[in-house]
Amino acid sequence: MALVASCNVLQVVGFQNSGKTTLVEKLIKRAKQFNLCVGSIKHHGHGGPPDSSSELKDSHRHQQAGADVAGVEGGGILQLTADSKDWSLKKLIDFYQFFSPDVIFVEGYKKESYPKAVLIRSEEDLVLLSSLTNIICVISHVPLKKEVQRAYPMFHLQEDELYLNFLLKEVGEEDEPALI
Repeated sequence: MALVASCNVLQVVGFQNSGKTTLVEKLIKRAKQFNLCVGSIKHHGHGGPPDSSSELKDSHRHQQAGADVAGVEGGGILQLTADSKDWSLKKLIDFYQFFSPDVIFVEGYKKESYPKAVLIRSEEDLVLLSSLTNIICVISHVPLKKEVQRAYPMFHLQEDELYLNFLLKEVGEEDEPALI
């Protein structure tokens, strides 16, 4: 019998330097205000194992924001320091169940199918909207055309309160009242 995730998962995706780590930090801090047990998973998407630069710093930022479990994965290496040939996102989420999180925030793994918030830095990043699945909202650095705004719930990067409230409602338990 396969282990089924017993918590909600939210992906935060976007191209490099779009604000993914900052958004995950904000989500962790807000979730902790509601006394939720939070896990975070960062994907090292540049090939090979994580190095001692940005990914470890980002994972540390998740931990500093209050994540109860924080890790970075890349090239088969999970920086909780466990070795496996296949650290798929599903396997990581199953592993995180040991820590009984209420929610897991995932930074990266664009091609996975969990609910996701997409960060857009410029019009060139709009290609993400046609190549990704399960998009629940878009958070943009720049104003976007009306047709894009009609397709998804849309927030400007400066609208922290609006998109944090929206995303926490999305990851709230279906049988419980909204978190906010």
